[in-house]
Amino acid sequence: MMRRIRTLLALAATASMPAVSTAQAPANRITTPKEEFGKNFGDDYFLANYKQISAYWQKLDRESDRMVVQEIGKTAEGRPHLMAIVTSPANHAKLARLKDISRQLAMAEGLSDAQARALAKEGKAVVWIDGGLHATETLGAQQLGQMVYEMVSRSDDETMRLLDDCVILFVHANPDGNDLVSDWYMRRADTLQRTTSGLPRLYQKYIGHDNNRDFFGSTQAETENINRVLYHEWFPQILYNHHQSGPAGTIVWSPPLRDPYNYNLHPALVLGFQSLGAAMHTRLAIEGKPGATMRSGGPYDGWWNGGIRNTAAFHNVIALLTEMIGSPTPMRVPFVAQRQLPGADIAFPIAPQEWRFRQSVEYSTSLNRAVLDYASRMRENVLFNIYTMGKQSIERGNTDTWTINPKRLADVAARLPQGAGAASERDALAMTELRKPELRDPRAYIIPASQPDFPTATKFINALRETGITVNRASRDFTVQGKRYPAGSFVVFTAQSFRPHVIDMFEPQVHPDVFPVPGGPPTPPYDNAGWTLAFQMGVEFDRALEPFTGPFVKVTDWNVKMPSAAVTEFTGASAFAMPATMNNSFIAANRLLKAGAEVSRLANGDFVVRGRQASDDAMITMAVQLGVPFTGMRGFDPETPIKRARVALWDRYGGSMESGWTRWILEQFEFPFERIFAPALDAGTLNSKHDVIVFVDGAIPRVGLQVRPQDTASIADLPAEFQNQWGRVSVERTLPKIKEFVDNGGTVVAIGSSAMNLAEFLKLPITDHLVENGAHLPRTKLFVPGSLLRARVDSTQGIAAGMTSFADFFFDDSPVFAIAPNARGVTKLAWFDSETPLRSGWAWGQKYLKDGVAAAQVSVGRGRVILFGPEILQRAQPHGTFKLLFNALYTRGSP
Repeated sequence: MMRRIRTLLALAATASMPAVSTAQAPANRITTPKEEFGKNFGDDYFLANYKQISAYWQKLDRESDRMVVQEIGKTAEGRPHLMAIVTSPANHAKLARLKDISRQLAMAEGLSDAQARALAKEGKAVVWIDGGLHATETLGAQQLGQMVYEMVSRSDDETMRLLDDCVILFVHANPDGNDLVSDWYMRRADTLQRTTSGLPRLYQKYIGHDNNRDFFGSTQAETENINRVLYHEWFPQILYNHHQSGPAGTIVWSPPLRDPYNYNLHPALVLGFQSLGAAMHTRLAIEGKPGATMRSGGPYDGWWNGGIRNTAAFHNVIALLTEMIGSPTPMRVPFVAQRQLPGADIAFPIAPQEWRFRQSVEYSTSLNRAVLDYASRMRENVLFNIYTMGKQSIERGNTDTWTINPKRLADVAARLPQGAGAASERDALAMTELRKPELRDPRAYIIPASQPDFPTATKFINALRETGITVNRASRDFTVQGKRYPAGSFVVFTAQSFRPHVIDMFEPQVHPDVFPVPGGPPTPPYDNAGWTLAFQMGVEFDRALEPFTGPFVKVTDWNVKMPSAAVTEFTGASAFAMPATMNNSFIAANRLLKAGAEVSRLANGDFVVRGRQASDDAMITMAVQLGVPFTGMRGFDPETPIKRARVALWDRYGGSMESGWTRWILEQFEFPFERIFAPALDAGTLNSKHDVIVFVDGAIPRVGLQVRPQDTASIADLPAEFQNQWGRVSVERTLPKIKEFVDNGGTVVAIGSSAMNLAEFLKLPITDHLVENGAHLPRTKLFVPGSLLRARVDSTQGIAAGMTSFADFFFDDSPVFAIAPNARGVTKLAWFDSETPLRSGWAWGQKYLKDGVAAAQVSVGRGRVILFGPEILQRAQPHGTFKLLFNALYTRGSP
């Protein structure tokens, strides 16, 4: 193993050397981009859209025996999602065999080392290269089109070797956005007026830029398509994800990544990032292309899981991204003094200069070729290494192992005896402390079918399955370590090749305290610091530290069906109850209300449908489809009739990702709603149209903030469907209308910054809890970047109905409230009752959170304002806190 790692590092530079070209005429006539579009990819003021690129790919497929175009699914807007498989004709003839070899080596099951070496020798390196994931980063899709053309048209020695040694999966990652952005840019005849700014909506239907934050949640259509290829079909060894923009004063940032690296990643993978990254930088330097930086030259670390390249890394894939400058409108590389001195992280600086899009396309294809050249020269190594990483992951799952983290190390170091003594004794004591039996990594995770919201636990299992995780289900009751589990329970063993991802989804992340200068501000993580999906979804599970067997059957479904529930105590029942503890009960309630049934809620939040208004068949269907039980009732506790509220969800021209995520969640749970924009809010008379208005983070401005009004002259230039969206929420015009709405009996739900800003405007008896000496705590004292915190919940309150007594909240420098003494009309819904609420991630100075309120309800006039500081809907992951919104979306009264 170590010999292979040393070989990887030693060959990094030579693997990046371009072969001497002995160009030959291609066997078939290939249409050039210029012939197809009248322009080349990268020409000034030109962007090809997805319709053009996909049609061009299909033409190349007909013209070339090196390329096959496949549809991998449909996009969110219904477009065919295409992948171009490019390799030599000889490889195309045995593509099924090469795919199977890639799968066998990635899964690493049932193979000896000798068999794996034979497969590595026979197989071809499978390399994923994508583009256009973030559609406003226009370079990605254009370089992808250029690279496909080059690989099917060129016949120089290097290209032929790459085609022979590699199977290349070229994937357009955001077709919908490519059409939107390119069409928007090209809509003006005057090239000098072309711009990508001012887009009317998100470039992914629901989540825009967050489409690269969804790869372990796997909620969106494009994510599912991509994950199916990556973890169920092709299992590439290398993944290259193109992004923009490069750091100022440079052209491109490329790995190696900066610290910290996630402790679950295999060491060979971390070294693989460095080895492949060195090859990419070396190739640019050899070709005389300056301006590449790495490591500290950008914010990109090896910690987070959730982006396409990040989640792939937890599957033993050498997965990397680059961030490069480039625009169809010519631009300039600015002078940045610190970027002009050569060093380890920028070996070849670039001088300030004018920059053209075509240059960025050429840098991109050079880097693509560096990746493919590395894969070609190291073909057997990358194939055998992914097997070895998988094999060792399986071995770790079958033995006692310990994952060390900085908090555990600091705790042990602080308790070691000081002063003179034998070093060997001190070392032995340290390792004994670090390897206490109770600190072992689990052999398996058991998800009981008896938990209160098993349908949500099943959705968690589906997220694991869509990322290729092996899951088992019990065919009958079983016992582990004295505890009885019912049939239907799920078991996830850690002895599998993708063990790093398994551990990462169940175990808390422990981010180090990164303070470059003692007493100075922290270095924030690239994205979140903690995200444990099982915690976010409120899944109950047990960690099994000892090996066990049982009546387990491997789950093979892409999407596991909800466990069927039943309609019970049917005879003589005059009503039927559904548990508020289940998120899917809200779907059932919404279907019943839509059908005109009379639905009420009991004091504990459970839903009640009277009589047989839902019909026997309807209840049985929902019990089977949703996993929601209907229990017959003969007597009645006090009930509160409900009806569907007229819900408005704030959004803005151009789209809000937070609003888009909320829109997607509401659609999944079948809540009717409409979007509301600033002009409609400013028009007032809101109570005549709406009962509840939801404002996500970033919707409501801070009092005193000067919001520049949007140019009304620009409205006429917009497509008609977007003209009524133009405008911004303002303190002067909009917030008085919101106050009027609440005073007249409306409900406002405000999340994140919107909650604190609205509380300030309405002069609620709510203040900032995180203050000291009259000022908000600085990051040197309190820093909680994207982490999970545990809070106590008062589930007797209607807004928290169905919640457990404690819940994990996603917290990202979120507001925390203090309730004024003797405040009237304020109900505390959730609060931090501990000085150590951190569950997963990083919470420097977390003691300051103690007694702070995370959620509150305030009576205002005849209405109410519901305030949530944490992100209760964050990227559709925290199912455990969804009910806090859902409960607010009903009003009293018969339908």
